[in-house]
Amino acid sequence: MSDQSQDSPSTNSRPPRPRGGLLRSSAVTGSMTMVSRVLGLVRDIVLARMFGPGDGTDAFFLAFKIPNFLRRLFAEGAFNQAFVPVLSEYRSKKPHEQVKLLIDSVAGSLSSVLLVLTLVVVVAAPLIAIPVAYGFREDPAKFALFVDMLRITFPYLLLISLSAFAASILNSYDRFAIPALTPALLNIVMIASAIFLSPYMLQPEVALAWGVLIAGVCQLFFQLPFLARMRLLPIPKLNSKHEGVQRVMKLMVPALFGVSVSQINLLLDTFIASLLVSGSVSWLYFSDRLVELPLGIFGIAIATVVLPSLSRKHAEKSTSEFAAMLDWALRMVLLIAVPASLALVLLSQPLIITLFQGQNFSVDDVTKVTSSLQAYTLGLLAFMAIKIFAPGYYSRQDTATPVRIGIIAMVANMVMNIVLVFVLDFAHTGLALATSLAAMLNASLLLMGLIKQGVFKFQSGWALFLFRVVLANIVMCAFLWFVAGDWQQWLEWGIWQRIVQLTVLTVGGFLLYAASLFLAGMRLQHFRGQE
Repeated sequence: MSDQSQDSPSTNSRPPRPRGGLLRSSAVTGSMTMVSRVLGLVRDIVLARMFGPGDGTDAFFLAFKIPNFLRRLFAEGAFNQAFVPVLSEYRSKKPHEQVKLLIDSVAGSLSSVLLVLTLVVVVAAPLIAIPVAYGFREDPAKFALFVDMLRITFPYLLLISLSAFAASILNSYDRFAIPALTPALLNIVMIASAIFLSPYMLQPEVALAWGVLIAGVCQLFFQLPFLARMRLLPIPKLNSKHEGVQRVMKLMVPALFGVSVSQINLLLDTFIASLLVSGSVSWLYFSDRLVELPLGIFGIAIATVVLPSLSRKHAEKSTSEFAAMLDWALRMVLLIAVPASLALVLLSQPLIITLFQGQNFSVDDVTKVTSSLQAYTLGLLAFMAIKIFAPGYYSRQDTATPVRIGIIAMVANMVMNIVLVFVLDFAHTGLALATSLAAMLNASLLLMGLIKQGVFKFQSGWALFLFRVVLANIVMCAFLWFVAGDWQQWLEWGIWQRIVQLTVLTVGGFLLYAASLFLAGMRLQHFRGQE
C-alpha cells in the first residue's frame, strides 16, 4: 500500500501522477475507512439496542456533537484545507528541514489555541450549555447530565484535532491507509465502553462520554510512530511569526465558513431538535449516521486523495490536469452517490428495522428515523460534491469564494429550518430536509464558480457516462423495489431472517448495478479517467 512505502520525504518534484494512481489511493483510503465505518455502524447498533432514543442519549449525542462539530470545522475542515496546500508547496519547493520547521511551528500554534479553548469550555460548561442545550433547561436533570458530559467529551477536540493534523501530514505524503483507519479506534473504544463500562455508571450513558475521551488519546498516539519513521514527528514550537504559519492562519480564517457549512447546518439542526419532543436529537443522529456511511467511505476518501494532488497540480501550474482531476472526481461521486441515495430511500425501513429496532427502539422510532433518513438522503449527492468542489478552491488558496457561497447556503438553511419546522410543522424531518436543500444550493454555487473561473471543464464522454449510470440505477432500483416487499412484514421476522434478506438486497443490488455498468460498456479504464 502507498501508506507503507519507504521512500524518504524528499523534496524533489515527482512526475505527474496518473489518475489510475488516484483510483488506487482512493481505494486504499476507502477500504480502510470502510473498516471504521462498519465499526461505526456496529457502534450505533449497540447504542440503539442498549440505550435507545431518550433523555440520556439525547444529552450524550449533543455533548459529543459539540467537539465533533468543532473537529470537523477546524481540524478536518478549515485547518486541513488551509494547511495541506501550504505543506504541499513546502514539500515541492523546500528542503526537508524547512518542512519539519513548518510542521513544528503549526503544531505549536494549533495545540496552544486548542488547549486554551478546552480549558475555557470545561470551566464555563454550565454557561455555555445554556444557549447550546436551551431546550433541555425545562428538565434540570437532563440539563445537568448534558453539562457533565460536555466537560468529559470536550477535551476530545484537542486530541482529535492533533490527530487530524498528523493525518494531514501523512495524507500529504501519500500515506492514506493509517489516517483512514484511525477513526476505527473511536468506534472500538465506544463499543467497549457501552458494554463493559456502562454497568458501573449511575447514568449508563456517561460511559459513552468517557469512551470518547479515551478514544481521542488512542487516535493521536496511534499515528505518531508513522510520522517518526518519516522524520516528521511534530515537536511543538511557539513560532506564530513563521511565514508558513501566517499563511495557514490567513487561509484558515475565511475557510471556517467555506468547506464546513454542512457541519454548521447539522449543529443548528441539533440545537433546534433540542427544542422539540424528547428523542428528536437521537432520531436525527441515527439517520445522519446512516447517510454518513457512504459519505465517509467514498466521498471523503475521494476528497482526501484529491486535495493534495490538486495542490501539487496548482503548484506545478498544470491547469489542464487540474481540470481533468476535478472532472474525474465528480464522475466518481456520481457513480457512487446516486445508487447509494436511491438504495437508502428504497431500503430505509428494512435497514433501520434490521439494525436498530428492538426493546429500546420502538416501531415509532423506526418511522421517525425513516422520515429524517430519507430527507437527508436527498442531499447525499450534494454532500459528496461539496467534498470535491471545495478543494478546487482551497488547493488554489482561494478562500474568498467558498466563504461567500457558504454564507449564502447557511442563511438559506436557517430560513428553511424556520419554515419547515415551525411553519409547516415537519418537526425533526424538516431539519433534515432543510440541510439537504442547503447542501444542494452550496454544491451548485461551488460548481458554477469553478466553471466561471475556468478551473473546471467537463471532459469528453459525459453523455455516454450518464447513460450508463442511469441505466444501471434503473435496473438496481427495480430489483430493490420488488424484492424488499412491505416493510411492516420485516417487523414480524426474527433478526437472522432480517439479516439474510437485507444481505440479499444489498449484495444483489450491488452486483446488478456493477453488471449493468459492465454490460453497458463501462470498464476499469473509465474509472481511471482514460476515456
